Amino acid sequence: MIHVLHFFADLLVLFALYIFSLALEERELDCEHIKARLQATQSECLRSKEENLALLVQVTELREQSIQQVDYCTQMGSALCTLLWGVSNREETVKTILGMDKTAEFFSLAAQTVSSFVESLAANQDEDTEETHFVLGLAGTITNVAAVSCGRDFLMSSCRELMEKWIQLLGKIRSGSCNRLRVLILMSLYNVSIHREGLLWISQYMGLMSQLQLLLTDPDHEVCLHTLRLIQSLILEPDTLHMLWEDMQQCLPHITELSHKGSPEVQKMATELLEELRGSTVDS
Repeated sequence: MIHVLHFFADLLVLFALYIFSLALEERELDCEHIKARLQATQSECLRSKEENLALLVQVTELREQSIQQVDYCTQMGSALCTLLWGVSNREETVKTILGMDKTAEFFSLAAQTVSSFVESLAANQDEDTEETHFVLGLAGTITNVAAVSCGRDFLMSSCRELMEKWIQLLGKIRSGSCNRLRVLILMSLYNVSIHREGLLWISQYMGLMSQLQLLLTDPDHEVCLHTLRLIQSLILEPDTLHMLWEDMQQCLPHITELSHKGSPEVQKMATELLEELRGSTVDS
């Protein structure tokens, strides 16, 4: 009986060892499978890293190319718009520009470009850049167009959105910055105000006088001078003077102050404007 028990015990041990060996083989197969998957995953990860690195290099190259293209386009735009500004001071050139099919589209794009430039301005940004010259060339060209009778007709009939954008930009540009651009905008509005319809339209534009009132306190004398010129033009006609009379009362303290300080031109213009207002007060 004891021999039989030993036999079964040995048999159980052998069976356990067999089961263990089978489990061990299965575990080794699992390990080999996992190892193979790990190697495949590592290879795929390495390949992905290499592909991502190649894409990063391409993106960097494309970004550099894009920056170069933007710089080139800005320089080209600056040169062309500066040239256009220069040649548009002749009436014959303005008539030629107005006779082209793309003129209204050009003015619309000009307004969008100048508006984007103003909105992207950073504090203490260097204003002597190609982008600035590009924008000044556009604004200067529009100012020259507005200096010609047919140009004023065109702006009032086809480009009122541009004039609206011009007035809005006066309120967006920070005091003391973009002085040359603000002067050109004021000059173009002054030129448009010579047009009877333009005078009435500008005089009725909501919020303009409050913006001009702020510009009278600007530290730049040229901005103050051209603001005074525009105001003088707006109140030249009795009907527009009557329309703007209450707003002018708010401007009077600033005009009076400018008549005693600032550049000689500013003082002279402010004094003339005060005299005209006093005469208008007597007449009323």
